Amino acid sequence: MGNVHFGRWAFVAGMVLAVAAGFFTIPYVLTILAILGLVVGFMNIRARESERYLIAVIALLIMGTGILEALSALGSLYGLGESILTNLISFIGASGLVVAVKQVVTMGQGE
Repeated sequence: MGNVHFGRWAFVAGMVLAVAAGFFTIPYVLTILAILGLVVGFMNIRARESERYLIAVIALLIMGTGILEALSALGSLYGLGESILTNLISFIGASGLVVAVKQVVTMGQGE
């Protein structure tokens, strides 16, 4: 039960840190977010949720990069939006990587 709570807190911490780092300079924020994303991928996503989670991750990553392109036309808001989206992509991408690797291993085992 403690691991579930740790995974949930890692998710909350990652989301809050991703947004906060858009407003403030936090050293090594992308590395911290990637590590938190790995923790979330290992601890929070179960096998039955992995397909839906991976679809959501793919959608978020594609939309995030598309929005980054659209924000470049806005000028002054671009820096803030770019920073937040880059942080979210780092966090979510790392968790998606873990879930994808777990899914490939499961498929390789024939389950």
